[in-house]
Amino acid sequence: MIFIALLWVIEVIDRLFFGGSLDYLGIRPRQLIGLRGILFAPFLHGGFNHLLANSGPLLVLGLLVLLRHKRSFLLISILIILISGLGTWLIGPSQSVHIGASGLIFGYFAFIVVNSWYERSFPAVVLAAFVILLYGSIIWGVLPAGGNVSWQGHMFGLIGGVVAAYYVNLNGQVH
Repeated sequence: MIFIALLWVIEVIDRLFFGGSLDYLGIRPRQLIGLRGILFAPFLHGGFNHLLANSGPLLVLGLLVLLRHKRSFLLISILIILISGLGTWLIGPSQSVHIGASGLIFGYFAFIVVNSWYERSFPAVVLAAFVILLYGSIIWGVLPAGGNVSWQGHMFGLIGGVVAAYYVNLNGQVH
């Protein structure tokens, strides 16, 4: 909840004092300066509607990951952000800027689902089924849809969640 409150504070400051120009700090594919966006992009949004659309899923999925994986939550989040950001930086269209926390949302979704396969416990499988029922339709977000939607961030966020589930379970950091 603190993270989401921080996102809202940043968006208010960006809109009131910078006219949305902080969004330029997002991921700019294949530009050296664009690498900084890997760290900044999850904190930046293209307006309040964009942030509102990300806030609910980020809260629910982030909380579910946090509740089941307290010790490795930060590691999971960092892996997802880095993989989502780097993948977007590598294959995103040149002259574009990618912002938003949706890579993290897709990563948390994938982590919960894939972790259930590794963990093979009743609670993990029930949680994965719940998440698939609630958010399963987001999977279509990894397909190119045009417009200003970063399907690259979604796809690499999903990959980041898979990698995080593998890594956490490989190293015995399940809870």
